[in-house]
Amino acid sequence: MMKRIALAERPTGAPTDRNFRLEEIALPNPRDGEVLVEIQYMSLDPYMRGRMDDAKSYAKPVNIGDTMEGGAVGRVIESKSEKFNVGDFVFGQLGWATHGCAHETLLRKLDPNLAPITTALGVLGMPGFTGWYGLSELGRPKEGETLVVAAATGPVGSMVGQIAKAKGLRTIGVAGGADKCALATSKFGFDHCIDHKAYDTARDMNAALKEVCETGVDIYFENVAGKTLDAVLPLMNQFGRIPVCGMISWYNAGNLGSDAGEGKDKLPKLWRSILVKQLSVNGFIISNHWDLYGQFLREVG
Repeated sequence: MMKRIALAERPTGAPTDRNFRLEEIALPNPRDGEVLVEIQYMSLDPYMRGRMDDAKSYAKPVNIGDTMEGGAVGRVIESKSEKFNVGDFVFGQLGWATHGCAHETLLRKLDPNLAPITTALGVLGMPGFTGWYGLSELGRPKEGETLVVAAATGPVGSMVGQIAKAKGLRTIGVAGGADKCALATSKFGFDHCIDHKAYDTARDMNAALKEVCETGVDIYFENVAGKTLDAVLPLMNQFGRIPVCGMISWYNAGNLGSDAGEGKDKLPKLWRSILVKQLSVNGFIISNHWDLYGQFLREVG
């Protein structure tokens, strides 16, 4: 038998425990080309919130009653694949469960002698790759430039900051709370960190950012949107770059972004900034860029 967490109902606003159901079901039997994995670690990532909504997006939502989606690493305990043996460690989208069954084409073998298997869920996995791709390919960093990173202590933001610092950039993080800001500067090497919770308005936050971004902002790595975007946008320099990775401040808004549209329309201000500052704003979905994963590992690993 195995345990899993299924999506019981779609959340309205922030998810609660009533949206999920813990179930005990029979272990699946692998078919030809498949393996059964005993899951040891799993990752909880912001994109999963979007999978809970029945809305058109870049990926299908989780169906009611299905196992919640998520990346996981574990050990093969039964194999009907020529590529994997019992005892191998693998990574895959195995879900919120104690066990998972997947086809060999959907799994990646891990070598615990090269790096801890948990790194496949973080720095050497999807979050790390996301940060590397967004900064390197879309941010196009140059030594001496100034970078602002939203959600600076998360797995993506912290990776962005460290890569940028290694490339000679001035790095400014934005995080929620004094403890997170201390972590950003002491562990992840950011030059400064702005606590967005300390400011009620984007105008106040903008003033704080202006003090530490004396020459403006060349790259804004967007993970949050909302107040942080409003605070950073006026500081963007000519030909600035904005890789758009996420907008977590709006994820629980029901109809994504509906709260941002209430009151004064901010779109003209955004559009004008893009035009007159000649900004490059690029949204990206990391699953479309796995062809560069080997390059990422060679550079970061």
